[in-house]
Amino acid sequence: TPETAATMAALYRHIVDAELDVADVVTAELVKTAENAYRDVQIAFANEVALICEAAGADVWRVRELVNKSPGRQMLLPGAGVGGHCIPKDPWLLAHGAQGRAAVRLLPAARAVNEAMPYHMAELLQQGLADAGRALAESRVTILGYAYLENSDDDRNSPSAVLVSYLQAQGAEVIVHDPFVAGYHGDVWERLMGSDAAVVMVAHDDYRALPLSRLAAALRTPVLVDGRRVFAAQAARAAGFIFRGMGISPHRNTSP
Repeated sequence: TPETAATMAALYRHIVDAELDVADVVTAELVKTAENAYRDVQIAFANEVALICEAAGADVWRVRELVNKSPGRQMLLPGAGVGGHCIPKDPWLLAHGAQGRAAVRLLPAARAVNEAMPYHMAELLQQGLADAGRALAESRVTILGYAYLENSDDDRNSPSAVLVSYLQAQGAEVIVHDPFVAGYHGDVWERLMGSDAAVVMVAHDDYRALPLSRLAAALRTPVLVDGRRVFAAQAARAAGFIFRGMGISPHRNTSP
C-alpha cells in the first residue's frame, strides 16, 4: 500500500544515503526482475558475438574493444557461464508476468545462450585434447574456479558445477580448485600436477598470477582452456600450450 511504501522509505532513510523511489508492488517487482534480465541479455549478446568470432576467425576481445569506442556502447564481457542467485531466475520471473498475454522471445533466447556456455567450454576442451591426441574420457582435467564470481566464495548456480557434472558423465577424471570456495582449497599446483588440461572458469586474481611456464610444466599434457581471458593467447602458445580461449579463433594469436 502507499502507506507501507512511505513507512519503508522513512525507515531506509536512516540506513542508506541514497535516492529512494516509492513504487507500487507490481512496478517494484518488474524493475527488480527487468534489471537482472537486462544484464542477462547483455551477457548473452557478448557470448553470442564470442561464438561468432571463434567461427569467423576473429578475437572477440579486440572486437569488443572497438565496439565500445562507439559512443553509448558498452558491450559486456563474454565468458564461461552466468551464475549467482538472481540472473538465472529473474528473466523467468519477468517473463511470467506476461502470463500468455504477451509474446516473450528475447528473454528465453538469452537464457539459452548463457546456459549453453559451460557446454561450450567442454567443446573447447575436447578440441584442445584432440589436438594433443587425447580423448576426453581418458583425460584428467583440473577446473580452476568453482565460484560464479571472481574473488568470491559464492558458488550459487555455478557454471563450473554444470561443467564438472558434464565432464564426469563423459568419463573424464575431474579435479577442482578454488581459493575461496570451501572444499576446493589447497595447493593449486598439487591439483594441476599430472592433469591433461587446465580449464579456467573463474578469473580469480590467484589464477592471473600463475606463471605460464610453471603451469605448462605441471601438466602432463599442455592443454589450456580459458573461459575468462585470464591468459593471453599469444603468451600461452609461446609457453608451449595447446590453447583454446573463449571468443578466440583457434589459429589466432592476436590477444594483447
